[in-house]
Amino acid sequence: MKKISYIAMVLGSSLLLPACQDQLDLQPISQTVVGGSGTGTAGSTITNAATAEAALAGSYAIFKNGSAEYYVMDYFILGDGQSDNSYAGADNAAWFEVDEYRILSTNAVAARDWQYLYNHVASANSIIANVPTVTDASLSADRKAQIVGEAKFIRARAYFDLVRIYGDVPLVVDELPTITSENVDEIYGQLYPARSTAEEVYAQIIKDLDEAGTAVPKTGPNKMTATPGAVYTLATKVYATRKDWAKVKEHADKVIALGYTLMPNFEDLWDGKHENSAEAIFELNFEDWATGGNWGSSMFYGTDWKKFNTPSNDLIKAYDDEKDVVRKASTIFTANVTGKWSDKYWALTKFPFAYKMRNTDASQNIIMYRLADVLLLKAEALNETGDLAGARTLVNRIRTRAKLPVTTAGDQAAMRLAIEKERRLELAFEGQRWYDLVRTGRVVPVMEAAKDGSGNSLNYKLTDTRLLWPVPQGEIDKNTNLKQNNGY
Repeated sequence: MKKISYIAMVLGSSLLLPACQDQLDLQPISQTVVGGSGTGTAGSTITNAATAEAALAGSYAIFKNGSAEYYVMDYFILGDGQSDNSYAGADNAAWFEVDEYRILSTNAVAARDWQYLYNHVASANSIIANVPTVTDASLSADRKAQIVGEAKFIRARAYFDLVRIYGDVPLVVDELPTITSENVDEIYGQLYPARSTAEEVYAQIIKDLDEAGTAVPKTGPNKMTATPGAVYTLATKVYATRKDWAKVKEHADKVIALGYTLMPNFEDLWDGKHENSAEAIFELNFEDWATGGNWGSSMFYGTDWKKFNTPSNDLIKAYDDEKDVVRKASTIFTANVTGKWSDKYWALTKFPFAYKMRNTDASQNIIMYRLADVLLLKAEALNETGDLAGARTLVNRIRTRAKLPVTTAGDQAAMRLAIEKERRLELAFEGQRWYDLVRTGRVVPVMEAAKDGSGNSLNYKLTDTRLLWPVPQGEIDKNTNLKQNNGY
C-alpha cells in the first residue's frame, strides 16, 4: 500500500520555512494545512494534554468551519442533486455541470471539495502521528488512544468520500518535517504522489475503522463525537459499498446492539426540538454564528433567492405514488414564488424546496448517520444472502413509522427494488441517493428513466465514465504523477 506523507502548509499560502534563504515555493498535491508553525510539522504544536485536546477539537471544528462548504452544502448537492432526487437549482454553473453530467476537470466544485476533504485528512494525520508521542502525565494512555481513534474515524470518513467521488486518490497518512533546500531532494517524490488504487484506499479505511472501533469513547457530550456507533455505522456503509454482506450484517448488528432506537415520529428528526435524539448516531451540532453556524440551511430553504437542490418531479411522484404523506411532509416544502425567479421544471405557484434543513438561524443540526439508514443496509445484506423474511421485517419497521402498509415484495429481486425505494423515500436530502445508485449498479438505468413533470425524458447522457468526478486540473498541473480519470 502506498503510504504518502503529509506536509504541513498554511492554507492558501506558500510553504513556510524557518530561514528566508531556505524557502521553497512548493505546492504539493492533496495537502492543505490546519495549523502548525514554520519550524516543524503541523503536529509540532501537539506537546501536552491541552494541545492534544485542542488539536482534536480543531479537527471536529473542520466539519463546521475549515471545510464547512463541503459538509453543510456540497455533500448534499453531490448526494441528491447529482441523482434523480433533485435538480441543481440556484444559478451556479459549476453545479449545472454536475447535475447534467457534463462536469469538466476545471470544475470549481470538484477542485474545492478535493481540498476540503484533504484538509480534514491532514488534521487527522497530525493527531495520529503526534498524540502518541506526548509525555504529559495528565494525558492518560486511555485518553491518547481515544483521541487517536477519533482522528482515525475522521480520516476514514474523509477518505470514504474521496474514493467514492474521485476513485483512485493519493493516500496521505503520514507527516513530513518542514521542507528545506537541504532535504527537498530526499522527499521530493513524496510531495508529488501518484494516485493509490481504490482498493488500497478502502484497505486503509477499513484498517482505520478496525482500530478506531475499540478505542473511541463510548459516549460524548453530544452526538458530534466519534463513538463506536459512528465507527460501526461508517464500516457498515463501507462494506455495503464493497458488497461484503457478511461484514455489513456484522457491523450493523454492532450498531443495533448499542441501543439506538427509531424516533416514534419521522418529523421529530427535523423539527429542531429533538436534536441528538435516540436515533441519531453521528450528528453535526450547530448553535450560533459565533461558533460556526450552519449556513447551509439557507442554501436549500427560503424564498429570498432560488435555492439549491430543488426537489425533482420524479421524487415528488415517488412520494405520491407510494402515498407517503408522512415523509413527504417532512422532506419537501412548497411555496408560491411567483415573480421571484423562473424555472423550467416547476410552476412558480407551488415551488418545492428541500425541507430537512429548515432552520436558518445558524442552529440547524445535521444528522449524518442514523439508525434507519443502518437498518435498511442490514435489510439489503439479509436480502442479498437469502434471508427475505429478515429483510422484510426490517423494511416494515421503517414503513410502519411512515404509516405505510407492509411491503409486498415477494422475492429477492422485488425486495432489492423495495429497499432501494425505501432508502430513497426515507433518506432523501441526506446525501445518500447518488451513492446508493452507484454502488448497486443502478445509476445509469435509473437516470435514463428520469422524467420531468409532463412525463418527458430528461435525456440525461450518463455513462459509466461519468460516475466519478475528474481529478481537478489544478492538482494535475501541480503534479504530473497524477493521472486523469477516463472520460475527461
